[in-house]
Amino acid sequence: MTVLDYGSGNLRSVVRAVERAGAEVTLSSDHATAMDADGLVVPGVGAFAACMEGLRAVRGHEVIGRRLAGGRPVLGICVGMQILFERGVEHGVETVGCDEWPGVVERLQAPVVPHMGWNTVEVPEGSRLFAGIEGERFYFVHSYGVRDWTLQTNGRTRPPLVTWAEHGSGDQRDRFVAAVENGPLTATQFHPEKSGDAGAALLRNWVATLPRA
Repeated sequence: MTVLDYGSGNLRSVVRAVERAGAEVTLSSDHATAMDADGLVVPGVGAFAACMEGLRAVRGHEVIGRRLAGGRPVLGICVGMQILFERGVEHGVETVGCDEWPGVVERLQAPVVPHMGWNTVEVPEGSRLFAGIEGERFYFVHSYGVRDWTLQTNGRTRPPLVTWAEHGSGDQRDRFVAAVENGPLTATQFHPEKSGDAGAALLRNWVATLPRA
């Protein structure tokens, strides 16, 4: 298992959390190491554009694309989830993402931003990632998110399982993607490593899906 080091994310806390989930973890920016790992975790904090710049500097976008083409698992966390989408728009600046999913990362439309703290999520039926923790709360810290899921498979492939969350109150609530399970590609907008027992259980669920040598 490799946690990708591209200069972004709570790297040490992510490494410790994944280790506690039962995996042997290497923190690395090396292309071959990231390609060969049984699972790759892509954390991320801060601005979309800065994360993409750091990712491209270590050819992380190539690693993600090649791993997924071969059916090899990738987990994106927070901005590490956002950069998997087609593009991000922050402060009027548009940045191209990894384009593994169509969609735009944009500012949440809620009275108070950032969305910071614990929140429940709306888990779809059949989720393996949230098995046994469907009703738990998870820790979010973000001002931007994906507010519209646009990928349509038209029955040709199994549709991704999309988990949603809401921020705001009353008629000023905004709905956004909280997690996605899409074959080998999994991602969470919240921070499992900051989400206590629920986050630890989620990481164990993900690690349990990885291929064993």
